[in-house]
Amino acid sequence: MATEKVFPMTQAGKDKLVQELEYLKSVKRKEVVERIKIARSFGDLSENSEYDSAKEEQAFVEGRITTLENMVRNAKIIAESEIVGDSVILGRSVTFVELPDGDEETYTIVGSAEADPFEGKISNDSPIAKSLLGKKVGDQVSVQTPGGEMSVRIVNIK
Repeated sequence: MATEKVFPMTQAGKDKLVQELEYLKSVKRKEVVERIKIARSFGDLSENSEYDSAKEEQAFVEGRITTLENMVRNAKIIAESEIVGDSVILGRSVTFVELPDGDEETYTIVGSAEADPFEGKISNDSPIAKSLLGKKVGDQVSVQTPGGEMSVRIVNIK
């Protein structure tokens, strides 16, 4: 029997997933079923683009529900008490400066289930996070990215 993937995340990340799951189950699922009913009333289903679109949306919603249920069921909450020490670990925010130009960036290292680069949250599976994990303030780190290698210096961890 295969072992299911564990999804490390903060409590806030899990709460956000549960909220999305509840919305999909209680609101979105009903909306899609109603769209399918309306599209069926238009007649011939073989040439009914509304029906096809509604069925595609239904498949997407059901797939997302299954994914979220799996993530919530296999969530491993990273407790505040586990975030100790002075190195970069899951749940911490890290600020680094790109070398040599000095652009400063701050990211919070989170599990893949709650990663959102637009909110400054990067997955612990990302190339940047993998390179930073375990490092300390002042360390210079080489990061392999799809655009090539870059060097950074860690200036703050919180």
